[in-house]
Amino acid sequence: MSGKPLVGITGRRFRLSLIAGADARYGAACMDSFMSAFATRVAKAGGVPVHLPYDADPLDTCAWLSGVVITGGQDVHPARWGGDTSVVRGVDPRLDPQAHDPERDDYEFALARAAIDRGLPVLAVCRGMQLLNVALGGTLVADLPPGPVPHLSALAAPTDGDAEHRVSFEPGSTAARIFGDSAVTNSWHHQAVDRCGVGLVVTGRTPDGVVEAVEVPGAPILGVQWHPEWMERDDPAMAWIVDESRKRQEIEYVH
Repeated sequence: MSGKPLVGITGRRFRLSLIAGADARYGAACMDSFMSAFATRVAKAGGVPVHLPYDADPLDTCAWLSGVVITGGQDVHPARWGGDTSVVRGVDPRLDPQAHDPERDDYEFALARAAIDRGLPVLAVCRGMQLLNVALGGTLVADLPPGPVPHLSALAAPTDGDAEHRVSFEPGSTAARIFGDSAVTNSWHHQAVDRCGVGLVVTGRTPDGVVEAVEVPGAPILGVQWHPEWMERDDPAMAWIVDESRKRQEIEYVH
């Protein structure tokens, strides 16, 4: 036994024709894409990163994994949480990277539920945090109004964020144990958690009240609205998911 836990990382699927200068013979062929920064940070923290295509059945996959990272990306389709579906564009998400992606929603909803049911540690990042909330029955703020805290930052990744984007954490929470009383983080989002899903509680907010961290008390389930994989410094969220995954691996090994 290597002692290194397998940590699954979600991605997305799109048409090869999106690539500039792509061979016309690709036609409708698709490719899976994963943000390499997640794999780099998971490996650095002592885990083995495992990229998860939509074809990796969630139940079968979670029988092998020790932890799961649900990554960022497009907005969750508003039909999932009772939002305004009139604003949804009728565009194939494999052709338009900015469109909603119902296929990805389907996969990550099933993966989140399978991981939670099996007791796996879950780190949900940006879109992933919103998806986790919706998967548990919560709702979202469709579009954050402009304000003094820059949530849709103009800063390029990697970055530790704008000084005004300081997240304060609830005392005694998992988030406070990981990050301390507060932390400045990066930010690239225009939606946010509104009403929490079943079991989730808010444990981090920016000064304007926007939800930046959620968790399930007593369970290794954490959502962060920023991008720990794109922080310039080592964000402890990445070490947390690997550490919790290692604990889960040890439990499975004993049994």
